[in-house]
Amino acid sequence: MSKSSLYGLTLEQLTGWLEERGHRKFRATQVWDWLYRKRVTDFAAMTDVNADCLALLEEHFVLRTMEEHVKQESVDGTIKFLFKLQDGNLIETVLMRHKFGLSVCVTTQVGCNIGCSFCASGLLKKSRDLSAGEIVEQIMKAQLHLDQAGEGDRVSHIVVMGIGEPFDNMTNMINFLTVVKDHKGLAIGARHITVSTSGLADKIYAFTDMNTGVNLAVSLHAPNNELRSRIMVINRAYPLEKLMPAIDYYLEKTRRRITLEYILLKDVNDGREQALELVELISEGDRKSLVNVNLIPYNPVDEHSQYQRSEQESIKAFYDVMKKNGISVSVRLEHGTDIDAACGQLRSKQLKKSAG
Repeated sequence: MSKSSLYGLTLEQLTGWLEERGHRKFRATQVWDWLYRKRVTDFAAMTDVNADCLALLEEHFVLRTMEEHVKQESVDGTIKFLFKLQDGNLIETVLMRHKFGLSVCVTTQVGCNIGCSFCASGLLKKSRDLSAGEIVEQIMKAQLHLDQAGEGDRVSHIVVMGIGEPFDNMTNMINFLTVVKDHKGLAIGARHITVSTSGLADKIYAFTDMNTGVNLAVSLHAPNNELRSRIMVINRAYPLEKLMPAIDYYLEKTRRRITLEYILLKDVNDGREQALELVELISEGDRKSLVNVNLIPYNPVDEHSQYQRSEQESIKAFYDVMKKNGISVSVRLEHGTDIDAACGQLRSKQLKKSAG
């Protein structure tokens, strides 16, 4: 049996694990500092940690559970990593440069079962959840890449929007958030982290009650059930009659803004009629003041040739309808358009090569 990743333990869990085995509390803090402040990748480098403690950790844990398989670099500074896991599975992680800092998009599952008809991530069904350690290690790999560049850059923002449905891997995802937010470690602020869900209404209620402080985004992509069910199978389980009350619960309890993600598909969901329906949906109750619509230009996927990117005029017209009706709206700034930009695209291509 392969050892688990030490990155998968929160500081509280690491402290408890070591204390149960006879080590004092401060040992966990020492190890934590080596992991996330000094960012060593070998137990032997933890020079001030008791030898018996290090031997115990090395017996049960590893610091490296993935290796870089492919790395694509864009002219805009975006880097897409394809990592190979210990079991041979491949996952994607993306490092993006923004005016406000450096953001990493992490994957939470190997494959995806949500089945959105336009998405490259769902081309391969979910084979397993990632452990908390495997999710944290994606951040560490990106940060180590920055460290090697020697310019003092650090990961400042995280989006949990890679392959998989984060709320379908809730426990590991929450442990991941606890680790990366910890002020003694990476200290990435909760308000600099966004978790995206395809709309698992029951999990939105649970996530709201956890009070993590991180931002929430919901992949909406259509303003009515008929259209949403056609392009997103998940809507059959969680139609708008279930999803929108869950969103309302989040808004009422947290008083935090929520982002509704809306991929624009040519002649499918990008018309004036759909824009006005979306305005009506958002304008119900008290939603309007706390909702932001993020319009996303579509990155075409070969296997989903029925969908095309909306024309620039259609994007602008949709945006204008939102704006004129008092809806907070933005158009997502694109990154890595000269590489395999769509989520899951690089992984899918590599697996095809291997099969071929």
